[in-house]
Amino acid sequence: MEISNLNTPKHVAIIMDGNGRWAKKKGETRLFGHNEGVNTVQKIIKAAIKAKIKFLTLYTFSKENWDRPKIEISNILSLLTDNILKSEKEIIKNKIKINTIGHIEDLPKKSQYLIQKLIKKTNKNKDLTLTLAISYSARTEIIDCIQKILEDQKNGKFNCEKLNEESVNNYLYTKNIPYPDLLIRTGGEKRISNFLLWQLAYTELYFSNTEWPDFCESEFNKAIEEFQRRERRFGKVVK
Repeated sequence: MEISNLNTPKHVAIIMDGNGRWAKKKGETRLFGHNEGVNTVQKIIKAAIKAKIKFLTLYTFSKENWDRPKIEISNILSLLTDNILKSEKEIIKNKIKINTIGHIEDLPKKSQYLIQKLIKKTNKNKDLTLTLAISYSARTEIIDCIQKILEDQKNGKFNCEKLNEESVNNYLYTKNIPYPDLLIRTGGEKRISNFLLWQLAYTELYFSNTEWPDFCESEFNKAIEEFQRRERRFGKVVK
């Protein structure tokens, strides 16, 4: 199914929810669900390129996810590392720029190395900027932002009297990418779960009952089409 190129969101962010519940319904392990979720990531990246989305941000692993069972964390991180190795040629071929937000230093050294290597290799690509939110927490991002501002104020690099929205944005992890136009959350839950709290102020929200492993190109396009039907007012009155 083709979608119109009119009023296409420039930046789509996705909370990829439902891997574990999807697997449980099938009598499988959570790892099976995460495996299928990785396959869905590949499909949605292709769908985003096809729809001419310029920025795609995926909530890959949250700070809160570290509280999960150690075996599940290990499996998720192994999947992340393996997927980077398998997808590198495809990422470069499709001119995808890899970006990360969050505390990547929390990851195992091997994962850090592979991600940083791919970031450097794809730095000049422009067709799609794929941002992976890894060991990410929006509240931690805001705290980090405040700490950096205070440090720069102390060192004479910033004047807090000139603090405004633009200057705050310049201290966020996402300073080099635009605010999301559309947030998609799969899996039936209707919350944003500590994801991009500052950036989502005027983002259009779309909640899908489809669990992430079943979220395909047609489901992605439904979200895009819903966005295209909405009137964005940013708190103003449209005449």
